[in-house]
Amino acid sequence: MKPFVRDTLLRQRVRLHELDALLSATDVVDNMERFRTLSREHADASVIVDVFNRYLQREADRHSSEELLSDPEMADMAREEIDSAEADMAALDQELQQLLLPKDPDDERNAFMEIRAGTGGDESALFAGDLARLYTRYAERHGWTVEIVSESPSELGGYKEVVLRMVGRGAYGKLRFESGGHRVQRVPATETQGRIHTSAATVAVMPEPDETEAVKLNPAELRIDTYRASGAGGQHINKTDSAVRVTHLPTGITAECQDGRSQHSNKAKALQVLQARLQEKDRSERAAREAATRKGLIGSGDRSDRIRTYNFPQGRLTDHRINLTLYKLLMVMEGDLDEVVHALQVARGTELLAELEQRNSF
Repeated sequence: MKPFVRDTLLRQRVRLHELDALLSATDVVDNMERFRTLSREHADASVIVDVFNRYLQREADRHSSEELLSDPEMADMAREEIDSAEADMAALDQELQQLLLPKDPDDERNAFMEIRAGTGGDESALFAGDLARLYTRYAERHGWTVEIVSESPSELGGYKEVVLRMVGRGAYGKLRFESGGHRVQRVPATETQGRIHTSAATVAVMPEPDETEAVKLNPAELRIDTYRASGAGGQHINKTDSAVRVTHLPTGITAECQDGRSQHSNKAKALQVLQARLQEKDRSERAAREAATRKGLIGSGDRSDRIRTYNFPQGRLTDHRINLTLYKLLMVMEGDLDEVVHALQVARGTELLAELEQRNSF
């Protein structure tokens, strides 16, 4: 365990004792807001200290076993216990490092996911459709619900553009690293000579804004247009101008929704997407400024970042940011994305931990 991690954990133990005393103090009990804040901190600290105590216990077990190595009758058993203790300590150390990382409050939010066809014509649109299906299947595995906010279908299938709303706890935290350029290499269904083509699609993932923290929109800066929704939807969709497009005039950013049956609900959703896009614009500009001084392993999440290649002839998926290659592409395309998501979260955690260590060294 790194010295600064151990020091941080020892401070957490002291803080937990302080919180025990504070939560029983009369002035805190009488102040409900302060009581709730300290209770949340106590709950987080309790989890960390519990894992740290388990780590210290296994560390003590290893030390006791090392003292038995000099006894010929106990040496073999001692070595087994040492190996077991070290394996447990490594796992607990990893868990503690993750627990110590600063939490992004957006990670627990729902997410908006934009998928757009890029270079490659019809094949790119088909690939955009495949990505939408992949993320829908992934969402289903996690018990989330998926809503199509807006869609622009391609003539041969797939999408020129589609916006999905992922509704479920932790949706943004799991999908946030999917933002960027996705490249596919395969033989298109329209290819008669069996040649492999390369095409691309882009993905942008945004947290659904909290109503109290969302960007405030000035009605005078908005243009709202209604139009007839496209695609399947029955007679109702063909007869009414229920789809809504909202344009933020200062930035030119637009959002639209055609999923709901009423113009009112579509307008509300379109405004939500617009707020998310404006927040994402601010976030990406901040990330670009930070990238001027250092380039994070995961990248800025900009659409121009080519993050992943899907090679169908080889059954290979490669995430270029962390040099991860998996030969299980068909499983991934069915929504089995957990291994990739976990690897990206661990890589980001490593980055954050290095930053924390650097800060603590000053």
